[in-house]
This record gives sequence, structure tokens and C-alpha cells, in this order.
Amino acid sequence: MSVRPNSAAFMAQAMNADNPHRETFHKFFECWICEQNSYLEELVSVANNHNPTENDDAVLIPLIERVVRHYEQYYQAKSNWEKRDAISMFSPAWRSKLEDAFLWIGGWRPTLAIHLLYSKSGIQLEAKIGDLIRGLKTGDLGDLAPNQMNRIDELQKKVIHQERVLSEKYAKEQEAAADRSMVELSNVVSEMIRTEDGEVDSENEEKVDSMLNSKKDNLEELLHMADDLRLETLKTVIEILTPIQAVYFLIAAAELHLRLHEWGKKKDANGTENGIATGTHNHGSGLHVPDVRV
Repeated sequence: MSVRPNSAAFMAQAMNADNPHRETFHKFFECWICEQNSYLEELVSVANNHNPTENDDAVLIPLIERVVRHYEQYYQAKSNWEKRDAISMFSPAWRSKLEDAFLWIGGWRPTLAIHLLYSKSGIQLEAKIGDLIRGLKTGDLGDLAPNQMNRIDELQKKVIHQERVLSEKYAKEQEAAADRSMVELSNVVSEMIRTEDGEVDSENEEKVDSMLNSKKDNLEELLHMADDLRLETLKTVIEILTPIQAVYFLIAAAELHLRLHEWGKKKDANGTENGIATGTHNHGSGLHVPDVRV
């Protein structure tokens, strides 16, 4: 039996170093997604062995809690690293160009969790529509109760509003790249480069550092707020669902994340915009893909 890599221990050790290398979080992330794939295998196993007529919450709930803690560990490590290098989180080198295209303030858009839930619910509903018509309870995401649907709808409205607020804050930070102080200082430094043989005096170098650090601090705060909303949305969705429904949701979330990462890395390596091959188990990441019955 292989030993699961410990991303949390790796990051704790790295952060204790005097000057962690820029590649540190990249290595942590690769370790973390290996753990995510291992958790995916566990989730698929319990889903495939689930018997709707039996109460197996004693098995499901501890696994769900471990998976949620794994997400919490990721965001805690990300928060710690943002204090050292927040700017890199907006275009992380450890993600592919494909993943970059879907980023929102350094990560996935929180409402994506709700769209994922609706998509998986529709897939499972169609797969077992015959059982539902006969009045049989499937217990999966295709069998959401009316009160669950109401709570998900309310959550979606709330998260859309919070996303809009953060998007407006982000827009203001982007517009601040051309505020009066930035334009004035860029002109002063440009004049010095033209007239002083390319040399910029220490006073203006300090002004540049001070201004950029101020903007970096604002972006770091925005990242923390966005990550908090991502994690809060994920945990709230899970709270709304029954244990077995939460397992199916976490399976869908892990599969989507791992496959997007894998497809993007493969396209980057190939250096081509050709279509993505599907229907194969020869995955470039080397991660085993467990089979799940929906």
C-alpha cells in the first residue's frame, strides 16, 4: 500500500525556512492534488459500496470531514504563502493556461460549486428517472428534496451578490494601476532614465517599492476574501446535502479539478490547440482514475 504524500507537513517545514523558494507552493500544490486523487479513490469506493437501504453514515461522515479538512489545509497554506508572494497567486505557474482561463481572483469562482451541484444532479436524475417515477428513493444528487433546493437557491443568490462585491473591488484595484500617484511616479522615473544614464535614485526607488507594496497588500486582502468565500461556499453546499449526496458532490468536484489540471498540462506540454482526447486511461499526470457508478 503506497504512502500518501503529506502536503501539510511539507508546507509547514517549508514555511519555517528563512527564505522559501518560489517553487515551494508549486511543489505543495502537486503534493496536494496527489492527496486529492487518493481521497477521490476513497470517495468512489464508499459510493460504489453504498446501499440505500442501510445507514452507513458512520462510514461516510468521517470521510467527508477528512476531505473538507483537506480543502481547509489547502486554503490555510495558500493564505500563508500569500503573505510572502500574493502576486504570484493571480497567475500561478503551477496551473495550466486552460486553468488560468477559468480563474477568478486567484481561484475558482465560488458559484462554480453550485453549478457543479446542479450539473451532477441533472446527470444522476436522468440516469435514474425510472426509479424516481416509480416512487423509489435513489438518495443521490438526483433526489434532492424541495427544502434542499430552496436552500441551494438562497445560497446561490447570496454567493452571486458576494462575488459581485469582490469583483467590483478587484476592478477598482486594477483601475488603480493608472491612478494619479502611479502616473506621476512612472513619469518621474522615466525622466530620470532618459536624463540620468538609466539610473534611478534611491529616494524614488523607495517610493516605487512603497507604492507597489501598498497595492500588493490590497490584492492580498482581496485574495483572502475570495478564498474565504470559496471555502465557505463549498462547506455550505456540503451542509445542505445528505452524507451520500455530499460524497457524490465531492467526487464530482475532485474529478473536475483533476481532469482540468491534467488536460491543461497536457495541452501545454504538446504546445497545440488541437482538441482534447477523451475516453482514455493513459493520463499524463500519472494519477489513477477510479471508476464510479452514478
